[in-house]
Amino acid sequence: MHRTLLLLVAGVSLAFGVDWFLGEFIEEYVVRIINLCGIAIILAVSLNVINGLCGQFSLGHAGFMAIGAYVSAYFTTTLRVLNTETGETVVRSPLFDGAWGFVPALLIGGMAAAAAGLVVGVPTLRLKGDYLAIATLGFGEIVIIMLTNFESVGAARGLPGLPNYASSFWILTFAWICVVSSVFLQRSTFGRALIAIRENELAAEVMGIRVARLKVMAFIYGAFFAGLAGGLLGHLLRTISPSTFGFMKSIEVVVMLVLGGLGSLTGAIVGAIVLTVLPEALRDVEQQAKLPGIRMVVYALVLILLMIFRPQGIFGQRELSLKLLRRLLPGGRK
Repeated sequence: MHRTLLLLVAGVSLAFGVDWFLGEFIEEYVVRIINLCGIAIILAVSLNVINGLCGQFSLGHAGFMAIGAYVSAYFTTTLRVLNTETGETVVRSPLFDGAWGFVPALLIGGMAAAAAGLVVGVPTLRLKGDYLAIATLGFGEIVIIMLTNFESVGAARGLPGLPNYASSFWILTFAWICVVSSVFLQRSTFGRALIAIRENELAAEVMGIRVARLKVMAFIYGAFFAGLAGGLLGHLLRTISPSTFGFMKSIEVVVMLVLGGLGSLTGAIVGAIVLTVLPEALRDVEQQAKLPGIRMVVYALVLILLMIFRPQGIFGQRELSLKLLRRLLPGGRK
């Protein structure tokens, strides 16, 4: 307990220092990319618990993000709703105001996403592989359709004008909390049970592991942090719409996991950073070649080559360590 508290305090202090450094010495564009990397890390690490540790192939992370983003925005944003009876626009002030009001709004959004994770997890307990992927994909599409038809949250127009509360401090702090929580979860009895379910669900059940309960808990955990990431992304971009959280957003997060290695927390972090930075870094290639869209071709080519020569991902199911680094270095012992 004391060790966990010490790590969290150290992470918050480090995030505060990094936030000051970024604001003073780093250009705004680079700071924005770093913030997007932090949000991507939250998404990839939380999905790693569902897909990597538990072995459940979920494509519903974008849906959880959308719920967290819209719920948190509902509490922090001035809403203008059209009254269909009178034809007048009703203006509602935000329930939580100020940067510190952003935190409870963000947590409420995360809890709403976690409740959605419970709703999704319970009826899909007996589904596996492609069937589970289709079910979670369907959940994500249902969320998008519902948001598109709710006039109170902007419908298809979305919600513009969100307050700029998602600073580097909050993004890095929540990314640190997500990573530390996932490290302790992976090393706990709960994490070991999830790995057992991934390796052989029947054998895990025979050994007394409550498979159904743990699957649902994994969904709740991943959905909560996905909701936080959605809220952070919305308040960073300062606008959200249903199209922001479409099917391709879920695919993007899954690709991060596959790139880093399913089941590897280190791989999830590296995959999130690489797939966030790489498209932006390739913009220079696109401008110099004067070929619009070439960066996405190069981006796809890099992923294809990786899947051919390293199908298990950069780290596989291993974690980064000094021993692994020595093996990866030229001349290192295998």
